[in-house]
Amino acid sequence: MIAPRDEVDVIVAAWQRERPDLDVAPLEVLSRLDRLAGVLGERRAAILARHGLRRHEFDVLAVLRRAGRPFELTAGELSAGTYVTSGTMTSRLDGLTERGLVTRAADREDGRLVRVALTVAGRRIIDAAFEELVEAERELLGPLSADARAALAGTLRVLLATATSEPSETMAR
Repeated sequence: MIAPRDEVDVIVAAWQRERPDLDVAPLEVLSRLDRLAGVLGERRAAILARHGLRRHEFDVLAVLRRAGRPFELTAGELSAGTYVTSGTMTSRLDGLTERGLVTRAADREDGRLVRVALTVAGRRIIDAAFEELVEAERELLGPLSADARAALAGTLRVLLATATSEPSETMAR
């Protein structure tokens, strides 16, 4: 299947014309990934909004849901699982607790720890939002065959495993 030309083709052609001295091949992949990330982000935000959630709330509920029964973790484990500071997690948990989506209680064995549990209402919301999210993402990947999806997942896994936020030292010169 030959894909139609897209806006990245236009951008790449313009850069090739204007800067023939540069190899702009990375744009072929990464500009498309960037645009797809934008589409995906918009889809996810719309789905979460339909369920009354913001992205950070979804993240906390999803970590609890994936933990399995009894759907409970310490606040520290949640912070680590969502890559935020303990102060940020406290703020997020305040809102989720007020909405009745999680409960907080002192740990029975170590009173310094706070255990956070998903409520029935929280589980209902996260399950519904996640089901819709998976379906929307399946739709986004619809044009690809199962083999193409598997190959793409493997290729992106390699890129992600080696990617860092900082350019290499040779780029800094």
